Amino acid sequence: MMNRKMVNALVAMDEYNRFSKGLFGWVGFRTYWLPYQNRERIAGETKWNFRKLFNYAIDGIMDFSQAPLDLAAWLGMVMTLISIVAIMFIVIRKLVIGDPVAGWPSMACIIILTSGVQLFCLGIIGKYLAKVYTEVKRRPHFIIDESNVDHAKLIG
Repeated sequence: MMNRKMVNALVAMDEYNRFSKGLFGWVGFRTYWLPYQNRERIAGETKWNFRKLFNYAIDGIMDFSQAPLDLAAWLGMVMTLISIVAIMFIVIRKLVIGDPVAGWPSMACIIILTSGVQLFCLGIIGKYLAKVYTEVKRRPHFIIDESNVDHAKLIG
Protein backbone atom coordinates (compact mmCIF):
# COMPACT_ATOMS: atom_id res chain seq x y z
CA MET A 1 0.00 0.00 0.00
CA MET A 2 1.20 3.49 -0.81
CA ASN A 3 0.04 6.90 0.25
CA ARG A 4 -0.75 9.61 -2.28
CA LYS A 5 2.63 11.39 -1.82
CA MET A 6 4.54 8.24 -2.74
CA VAL A 7 2.29 7.54 -5.73
CA ASN A 8 2.74 11.12 -6.96
CA ALA A 9 6.52 10.82 -6.61
CA LEU A 10 6.57 7.56 -8.59
CA VAL A 11 4.25 8.87 -11.31
CA ALA A 12 6.35 12.04 -11.67
CA MET A 13 9.35 10.00 -12.84
CA ASP A 14 9.53 9.94 -16.63
CA GLU A 15 11.43 6.67 -16.92
CA TYR A 16 10.38 4.30 -19.66
CA ASN A 17 11.95 1.11 -18.29
CA ARG A 18 10.86 1.01 -14.68
CA PHE A 19 12.10 -1.46 -12.11
CA SER A 20 9.25 -0.94 -9.67
CA LYS A 21 10.70 -2.79 -6.69
CA GLY A 22 13.79 -0.61 -6.85
CA LEU A 23 11.88 2.63 -7.33
CA PHE A 24 9.65 1.93 -4.31
CA GLY A 25 12.73 1.96 -2.10
CA TRP A 26 14.51 4.70 -4.05
CA VAL A 27 11.85 7.38 -3.46
CA GLY A 28 12.68 7.16 0.25
CA PHE A 29 9.27 7.28 1.90
CA ARG A 30 8.71 5.54 5.20
CA THR A 31 7.89 1.89 4.63
CA TYR A 32 6.24 -0.74 6.74
CA TRP A 33 6.48 -4.36 5.75
CA LEU A 34 3.28 -6.30 6.33
CA PRO A 35 3.92 -9.85 7.48
CA TYR A 36 2.15 -12.55 5.51
CA GLN A 37 2.37 -16.26 4.89
CA ASN A 38 3.14 -17.38 1.38
CA ARG A 39 0.67 -20.08 0.41
CA GLU A 40 0.55 -22.46 -2.49
CA ARG A 41 -1.42 -21.31 -5.50
CA ILE A 42 -4.90 -22.86 -5.58
CA ALA A 43 -5.44 -22.64 -9.33
CA GLY A 44 -3.36 -21.86 -12.38
CA GLU A 45 0.39 -21.65 -12.83
CA THR A 46 2.81 -18.82 -12.49
CA LYS A 47 4.09 -17.17 -15.66
CA TRP A 48 7.43 -16.41 -13.98
CA ASN A 49 9.91 -19.13 -14.88
CA PHE A 50 13.58 -19.08 -13.88
CA ARG A 51 14.66 -17.24 -17.05
CA LYS A 52 12.13 -14.43 -16.54
CA LEU A 53 13.05 -14.06 -12.87
CA PHE A 54 16.75 -14.00 -13.77
CA ASN A 55 16.18 -11.29 -16.41
CA TYR A 56 14.14 -9.31 -13.87
CA ALA A 57 17.01 -9.51 -11.41
CA ILE A 58 19.48 -8.37 -14.08
CA ASP A 59 17.21 -5.38 -14.84
CA GLY A 60 17.26 -4.46 -11.17
CA ILE A 61 21.05 -4.65 -11.04
CA MET A 62 21.41 -2.62 -14.22
CA ASP A 63 18.99 0.10 -13.07
CA PHE A 64 20.34 0.59 -9.56
CA SER A 65 23.96 -0.55 -9.53
CA GLN A 66 27.21 0.05 -11.33
CA ALA A 67 28.89 -2.86 -9.56
CA PRO A 68 29.18 -5.04 -12.70
CA LEU A 69 31.04 -2.23 -14.46
CA ASP A 70 33.35 -1.80 -11.47
CA LEU A 71 33.94 -5.54 -11.46
CA ALA A 72 34.87 -5.53 -15.16
CA ALA A 73 37.30 -2.63 -14.71
CA TRP A 74 38.97 -4.20 -11.65
CA LEU A 75 39.12 -7.65 -13.24
CA GLY A 76 40.75 -6.15 -16.33
CA MET A 77 43.29 -4.34 -14.17
CA VAL A 78 44.10 -7.52 -12.22
CA MET A 79 44.47 -9.56 -15.42
CA THR A 80 46.79 -6.92 -16.85
CA LEU A 81 48.98 -6.82 -13.74
CA ILE A 82 49.18 -10.63 -13.53
CA SER A 83 50.20 -10.88 -17.17
CA ILE A 84 52.85 -8.17 -16.76
CA VAL A 85 54.33 -10.03 -13.79
CA ALA A 86 54.28 -13.30 -15.78
CA ILE A 87 55.98 -11.64 -18.78
CA MET A 88 58.65 -10.18 -16.50
CA PHE A 89 59.18 -13.64 -14.98
CA ILE A 90 59.62 -15.18 -18.44
CA VAL A 91 62.06 -12.47 -19.55
CA ILE A 92 64.12 -12.63 -16.31
CA ARG A 93 64.19 -16.42 -16.49
CA LYS A 94 65.53 -16.24 -20.02
CA LEU A 95 68.15 -13.57 -19.21
CA VAL A 96 69.38 -14.97 -15.88
CA ILE A 97 69.10 -18.72 -16.28
CA GLY A 98 69.26 -18.84 -20.04
CA ASP A 99 66.44 -21.37 -20.00
CA PRO A 100 64.57 -21.20 -23.29
CA VAL A 101 60.84 -20.84 -22.67
CA ALA A 102 58.41 -22.56 -24.97
CA GLY A 103 56.22 -20.36 -27.12
CA TRP A 104 52.90 -21.00 -25.41
CA PRO A 105 53.58 -19.30 -22.03
CA SER A 106 54.64 -16.06 -23.65
CA MET A 107 51.71 -16.24 -26.08
CA ALA A 108 49.29 -16.89 -23.18
CA CYS A 109 50.71 -13.92 -21.28
CA ILE A 110 50.31 -11.64 -24.29
CA ILE A 111 46.72 -12.81 -24.83
CA ILE A 112 45.88 -12.24 -21.14
CA LEU A 113 47.56 -8.83 -21.28
CA THR A 114 45.54 -7.65 -24.28
CA SER A 115 42.34 -9.17 -22.87
CA GLY A 116 42.93 -7.45 -19.53
CA VAL A 117 43.54 -4.07 -21.15
CA GLN A 118 40.40 -4.47 -23.28
CA LEU A 119 38.29 -5.50 -20.28
CA PHE A 120 39.61 -2.57 -18.24
CA CYS A 121 38.82 -0.14 -21.06
CA LEU A 122 35.34 -1.60 -21.48
CA GLY A 123 34.73 -1.13 -17.76
CA ILE A 124 35.79 2.52 -17.98
CA ILE A 125 33.62 3.13 -21.06
CA GLY A 126 30.76 1.39 -19.27
CA LYS A 127 31.15 3.72 -16.29
CA TYR A 128 30.87 6.74 -18.59
CA LEU A 129 27.79 5.25 -20.26
CA ALA A 130 26.27 4.57 -16.85
CA LYS A 131 26.68 8.23 -15.95
CA VAL A 132 24.97 9.23 -19.19
CA TYR A 133 22.19 6.70 -18.52
CA THR A 134 21.69 8.12 -15.03
CA GLU A 135 21.42 11.65 -16.44
CA VAL A 136 19.00 10.60 -19.17
CA LYS A 137 16.62 9.05 -16.63
CA ARG A 138 16.23 12.53 -15.13
CA ARG A 139 15.46 11.25 -11.64
CA PRO A 140 15.07 14.10 -9.17
CA HIS A 141 17.96 14.76 -6.80
CA PHE A 142 15.55 14.73 -3.89
CA ILE A 143 11.83 14.42 -3.21
CA ILE A 144 10.18 16.94 -0.91
CA ASP A 145 7.77 15.38 1.57
CA GLU A 146 6.29 18.63 2.88
CA SER A 147 6.62 22.26 1.91
CA ASN A 148 5.60 25.54 3.47
CA VAL A 149 5.04 27.14 0.05
CA ASP A 150 1.29 26.42 0.04
CA HIS A 151 1.00 27.66 3.62
CA ALA A 152 2.91 30.83 2.73
CA LYS A 153 0.59 31.47 -0.23
CA LEU A 154 -2.45 31.22 2.05
CA ILE A 155 -0.99 33.68 4.54
CA GLY A 156 0.48 36.11 2.00
